[in-house]
Amino acid sequence: MDRSQADTRVSGVVGILALAGIVAAITQTLVVPLIGELPTILGTSASNASWVITATLLAAAVATPVAGRLGDMYGKRRMLLVSTVPLIAGSVICALSSSVVPMIVGRGLQGMGMGVVPLGISLLRDVVPPARLGSAIAVMSASMGVGGALGLPFSAAIAENVSWRVLFWVVAALSLLIAGLIRFLVPADRTNAAPGGFDLLGAIGLGSALVCLLLAVSKGADWGWSSGTTLGLFAATVVILLVWGRWELRSSEPLVDLRVTVRPQILMTNAASILVGFAMYAQSLVVPQLLQLPEATGYGLGQSMLAMGLWMAPAGLMMMIVSPLGAKLSAAYGPKTTLAVGSLIIALGYGVSLPLLGSTWGLLVVTIVGSTGIGFAYGAMPALIMGAVPQSETASANSFNTLMRSIGSSVSAAVIGVVLAQMTTDFGGFALPSEDGFRAAMLIGCGVGVAAAVVAFLIPTGRAAAGPQGAAAPATGTPSEAAARA
Repeated sequence: MDRSQADTRVSGVVGILALAGIVAAITQTLVVPLIGELPTILGTSASNASWVITATLLAAAVATPVAGRLGDMYGKRRMLLVSTVPLIAGSVICALSSSVVPMIVGRGLQGMGMGVVPLGISLLRDVVPPARLGSAIAVMSASMGVGGALGLPFSAAIAENVSWRVLFWVVAALSLLIAGLIRFLVPADRTNAAPGGFDLLGAIGLGSALVCLLLAVSKGADWGWSSGTTLGLFAATVVILLVWGRWELRSSEPLVDLRVTVRPQILMTNAASILVGFAMYAQSLVVPQLLQLPEATGYGLGQSMLAMGLWMAPAGLMMMIVSPLGAKLSAAYGPKTTLAVGSLIIALGYGVSLPLLGSTWGLLVVTIVGSTGIGFAYGAMPALIMGAVPQSETASANSFNTLMRSIGSSVSAAVIGVVLAQMTTDFGGFALPSEDGFRAAMLIGCGVGVAAAVVAFLIPTGRAAAGPQGAAAPATGTPSEAAARA
């Protein structure tokens, strides 16, 4: 095979994995246009219908680290194929559902397939030449933003013009297509499997802690932050994590190697990931509401769901456009610098929002600036992680990093939700978030972006953090050698 054919094949592999990430992101935003109609569609209460969204969040949080560990043990490509099964099955169940219970089951199965993104990023390390690894990671990381941006107008257009069931049939067909492409066109891992067995008790412990934490965070506003249920879940999270941590440290085959995660480079990168996840999600909570609130409020822009999605779509596409620039920046100065710069750009996006809240074009600028920063940051984080772990732990480490971002997003939803719920204005007898509330949320996002940049600047990195072309250098060798490099 000559070089041009090899380059074409690599580009095809990266494209297939990026498509998998786009479909996963679309799946997460799939029901957003249906939120108001779900109680009627499913014949249930609004509170019960909200579990259609919560189920996906919980299932994804539990399944992602498990899929990462299994990917290191049995092969990342194999686990990618396995992850498409619940995506397909969940989509079919949702498409056939007429009541809330099967819809929740289907959405939970879709959440179990969210491990395709960290698995895909990790697989790149095995099948892409080092010279192209940095740009491939950036493109794969940006796919989540593209999918999220395209998902809203796609879902809104179908929901407004065709049966809502078509949404799930389309995702089922796309997931089936991806499974076929991975099966026949993506090469298998060329690395040795991680030694040891699967830590079932560790998986149960981490899953239980995550369910308690995310339930408390996502439902705290409905149940009351001082209610016994919410406080009990937070307390249970702490207790379970302490027991789980002790178990993982004593286990010879842990689900998450805590000794690796506390290495300064990985620990600080994960901390920055939580902050970036928070900052990213805050924007997605504020801008859609501003675009859709009635113009009579004085600050709402009166856009339909479809129009709102179209106004936000360019921001997601911007992530894909700037991802090669982020890879070049990492090649020149290291992924640590790219993460810090991306975080500062996110903060800048929030900063410029304050005088631009009153126009659709102004919000378009805000989302494009913010997404540019997210594109830089999301491409840098996997490179930092993979530059500090042995190749046999790539998928586990990337999955844990993805989990940190998800936790940041969940905390963001809770914090911004509280701010907007407390700072309201009366509109026709209804309490709506006030303009000051939106401005406060933007200021919080700006501050968190700055904090992420500070943490990124403090990440200690060695030569392993940047290989050829700024890609993550393979961290092979013995555990002691890997520790020395980190």
